[in-house]
Amino acid sequence: MLTFPSIYIHACGCVDALLKDSCKSRGSECQICRDSNAMSASRKQSQVSLRGASAREISRDALLEKVAHEREHRSFTRRASAAALFIQSNLKFWGIGFRFFSAIGYDADSTLTPRIWRRYYEIKKVGGHLQEEWEILADGYNNQETVGWLSSNLIRPFLFFTSHSLASHRKLNFADVKCFSMCFRILLQNINITDSEKSLCSLAVGTAEERSTWFCQAKKLSLLCFSLLAKCDFTCDDGDQMIPVVVLAMRLVVSLTDLKQWKSLKLENIGEANISVKRLIYFMGRSSVMYSSIRKFLMKLKICNALEESKSITPAENIFLITASALTLALRPFQSKSEKSNGDAFDLKASFQQYSIFILTVPYLTRRLPNLLVPAVKHLSVISPCLNALLVSKDIVFDEMSKFEHSEILQFTGELVPSCGWALANIIDLVTERSSDSVDSGHFIQGLDCTLYVKVINSISENLLDCLGNVEILTGKEHGYVEMDDPSAQDNSSEKCNGRKLAYADLLSPAHQQWHLRKLLSLLEKSKLIQQKDSCVSNQGTKGIGNLRLIDIVYFYDFLLRIFSSLNPIGGSLPILNVLSFSPGLITQLWETLEDSIFHGNDCTLLEDPLNDANFGGCNSTGGDKKQKLGVKDTGSKLLTIFQKIAGKSTDFNINLVDDTSQTSQASQDAPNSWDIEGMKRGSHGISNDVSCILHLFCAIYAHLLLILDDIEFYEKQVPFTLQQQQKIASVLNTFVYNSLIHNTVQNRKPVVDAAVKCLHFLYERDCRHKFCPSSLWVAPTGRGRIPIAAAARAHEAARLNLQLGDPSTIPSMSSVLTTVPHVFPFEERVQMFRELVKMDKVVRRAAGEVSASGLSSVEIVVRRDHIVEDGFRQLNSLGPRLKSGISVSFISECGLPEAGLDYGGLSKEFLTDLSKAAFDPLFGLFSQTSTADGNLVPNISSKLLDNGMEMIEFLGRVVGKALYDGILLDYSFSLVFIQKLLGQYSFLDELSTLDSELYRNLMYLKHYDGDVEDLSLDFTVTEEVCGKRIVRELRPGGRNVAVTNENKLQYIHAIADYKLNWQMLPPANAFYSGLTDLIAPLWLRLFSANEFNQLLSGGKHDFDVDDLRSNTRYTGGYSEGSRTVKIFWEVVRGFMPSERCLLLKFVTSCSRSPLLGFQHLQPSFTIHKVAGDVPIWATIGGHDVDRLPSASTCYNTLKLPAYKRHSTLRSKLLYAITSNTGFELS
Repeated sequence: MLTFPSIYIHACGCVDALLKDSCKSRGSECQICRDSNAMSASRKQSQVSLRGASAREISRDALLEKVAHEREHRSFTRRASAAALFIQSNLKFWGIGFRFFSAIGYDADSTLTPRIWRRYYEIKKVGGHLQEEWEILADGYNNQETVGWLSSNLIRPFLFFTSHSLASHRKLNFADVKCFSMCFRILLQNINITDSEKSLCSLAVGTAEERSTWFCQAKKLSLLCFSLLAKCDFTCDDGDQMIPVVVLAMRLVVSLTDLKQWKSLKLENIGEANISVKRLIYFMGRSSVMYSSIRKFLMKLKICNALEESKSITPAENIFLITASALTLALRPFQSKSEKSNGDAFDLKASFQQYSIFILTVPYLTRRLPNLLVPAVKHLSVISPCLNALLVSKDIVFDEMSKFEHSEILQFTGELVPSCGWALANIIDLVTERSSDSVDSGHFIQGLDCTLYVKVINSISENLLDCLGNVEILTGKEHGYVEMDDPSAQDNSSEKCNGRKLAYADLLSPAHQQWHLRKLLSLLEKSKLIQQKDSCVSNQGTKGIGNLRLIDIVYFYDFLLRIFSSLNPIGGSLPILNVLSFSPGLITQLWETLEDSIFHGNDCTLLEDPLNDANFGGCNSTGGDKKQKLGVKDTGSKLLTIFQKIAGKSTDFNINLVDDTSQTSQASQDAPNSWDIEGMKRGSHGISNDVSCILHLFCAIYAHLLLILDDIEFYEKQVPFTLQQQQKIASVLNTFVYNSLIHNTVQNRKPVVDAAVKCLHFLYERDCRHKFCPSSLWVAPTGRGRIPIAAAARAHEAARLNLQLGDPSTIPSMSSVLTTVPHVFPFEERVQMFRELVKMDKVVRRAAGEVSASGLSSVEIVVRRDHIVEDGFRQLNSLGPRLKSGISVSFISECGLPEAGLDYGGLSKEFLTDLSKAAFDPLFGLFSQTSTADGNLVPNISSKLLDNGMEMIEFLGRVVGKALYDGILLDYSFSLVFIQKLLGQYSFLDELSTLDSELYRNLMYLKHYDGDVEDLSLDFTVTEEVCGKRIVRELRPGGRNVAVTNENKLQYIHAIADYKLNWQMLPPANAFYSGLTDLIAPLWLRLFSANEFNQLLSGGKHDFDVDDLRSNTRYTGGYSEGSRTVKIFWEVVRGFMPSERCLLLKFVTSCSRSPLLGFQHLQPSFTIHKVAGDVPIWATIGGHDVDRLPSASTCYNTLKLPAYKRHSTLRSKLLYAITSNTGFELS
């Protein structure tokens, strides 16, 4: 016998003698190991004398003990060897033995012998003999033998040797396939025999022993057939030989479970036969073998494109037969679920669970099945039990799904799609019927329990979102996907990914169609839950199916909204938002429910004027549409007049619907507290799960709707909410977002906070453009507890640095407020924060050595006044961020002579203002003016065609950044649309009126056009004129061939607006933004809205407060506040026109605008310096006055004013000086 290593099974857990130190590695040794080691040491230490005696005699007892230990050791060795041989002989398969002995270091191929694998060889040998004898026996079978002979001599040996063939996991050879085919044919012929003594089916209605035999053999035959089905791979080249066998196998199992095919069955035996068949079906349904095998086969079927659904796609005949048979067997438990046996029904819940786990999770289930078979799986008798199983046993089902996910890899273009995701898509696809007449026509399958359907979808969706969150598919960060170096390969993979995701999203498409939502809302109305909405939030823990509630529909679409955001590559959640936004009454129902929950259902006392600051207060509202509309009608003629003005001039609103100045002083003091909603002061942590879900869906829908609503609908028609309701919504969201950020509870409910932030931003931006809320509303949450300006600035800068380091989790709560909702701080405070941020940046730069300690200018340039833009661009554009340093400017006059004056800051300010004035002049070609009265600046779309056009615009961005950095006010304002691109904000449809008023009017006409839009012969193209050429651009692929209809006219309107407001302006906006952010951090810019950015850049109004300037003016050279000339000067200035006062300010300070926070922030202070007169005293007495003109030193913001004696002289001389566009020369 071949020697084999001993395998010791020690009490200490050591089982391998080849690993000699395994006992010691466990930290303790067993008694046998210790005794063995002791005896080994004793033998090594024994000494033998020359006379043959031991050096040390041992006693008799010690000798006996030693012998006993040796005997015990030998006995253990024999038992361990026997155990090893037993283990080796019982290893079933060569593969297991090979892996086992390879693991312990043996060459299995050279050592394994038939003796060791005697059981395997004996079974194989016996099976081979049986198979040979069986083939001879089967060849002579002629349907004349009795059923007993058939069961004992044909089926029993067949099951023995075939089970060995399948269990060996080897590929079936021709002999095996022949045996399978022969046996299945014999059994199929036997079932059709009418003689009960010869038919195998007669055993099912015989004695108890015969019924047991039939059930045992039928059970094994069915398992054998399903194993063949799982092995059937018709996609391989050599898989064709298996297909006929699998066809016979499926036919056999179908026959065994169908009494109609039992020809020998007598009428009186139908009951017993039915019991036997139900028992077999019950066994197959409970066993995962049937459904897992069917799943493996279905996964190999081709997925048909959705566009091919209308075609009759029929696979190969045999494949179709296998598919039909497998599907028939999968549905057997559903067909027998209502039948009873002996008064007791078989519990088929396990079968429904198995079907849900293995079949409903097949990716694109209906796309794999032939069209003829789809109605079977869509039948109500199949859908309803599965829905019940998924709802009642959801924990068991989801747990089983997650288990087989690990063993079966479902690839979704590199991302793992949980099985519950496929169950969700398949159920929605199965319970709905689509109509080919219209995209939005369809219906649920007849008899569907929609309440059960909604609850099941909610359960699955929640589980899917948990799975997606656990593996972070939404961000793709945790899986560590392999990045492809080849860009083309990456593009191909991306296209493939998007294609499959589109197919997946198409399965969910019925859920975002109008008919689907209308059906659910109609069921909600029938359940009378609209009147019971007050209890929707409080019934969170209700058990059972019950009636359909509003909160169920809310959860349904809220979950789908989040799923579409991650799994729909084109449009994201837009399909869901589109159907919800245009559903009449849904968003108002959501707001009423929120209102009742937030304000505890108490009545809100409405004052006469719904637009008054103090009206809303902390009071509660019933939120009924009728009551609120009535309140609007009762507000009197004042509000009616406003609406009439809006209706008369809808494209240009100049009237603020909220007049802050009309408030009493007491109301102004109380207003901030009144707009701070008590129910939202704990942020996302203070609301229930149901309220959070409703709030999330409401914010998502309303934010989407705000993109579509124009000003006529929002302010005049007031749909879907009145202006007072808009104020309530804004105050609720404002309080909720602020407190969620300040309490650091965003991560707990990030989706709802993000949706609330988006909706709040849209409301605030609309209010900035045309007010509908009082100013106190936006700053209400901060109240009197605002932190100091310097501390807020430091927190904001810390947030910017953390974002640069890629660690947003460490951003302080106050920084989150400043970066997310800066409007909760008054504008003046944010201006101070901005200046504080600039001051901190200068300190950092000085510490880094970028600025000298003296602060002197580090860049010197020489500029020709008649080439100021070109010289500035040539000398400063390459500096980039280094432009933050000071610059020293020397001017060359138009005559070519150097101008007098030293630049201590004033000349550089004059240079920036003059450069910007020249560069932003529409005649220069880079920018143009809008058609509105303001004449704001927008980039010229033709600027990219000019030489260095984009580089020049980028340079102008740096110039503006330099002005903001140094606190220099410029004399122009940008279009709000352009600034919104710089700030990353959305441009509303009505902003188009500021760019192209004629196009805007035409679009509004089209939007409200009642006739057939197709008569206007429009298509999805836009025409623009560039350098005298008319260019037609498509708004969508193939837009030339897409006609504008009543159904898609809104898409057309917003496509044109999107092109004009976004895509057309994007290249110059990106260039300008690149230059601007070289000097101003993007987070600093986001402290302000578009209107506020213009104020930050160009100062306040086009005038200044004379009293403020007078109170902050210094006098030198002999002047004082009481001097006669000084008094005359202030009288003259007060009598100037606003434009003349701006010229005076520009003459002295080089800027025509006053500082935002007043003249106390003008550095150095405005100074009036006395200049000695050159006229003799007697000349003055004779009527002559000083002839010398006033001059200015912009370096020191100083006006050099001669001692004029007359009002008329001072006025004329001063006007001449400030309009001559000169400075030092007048001196």
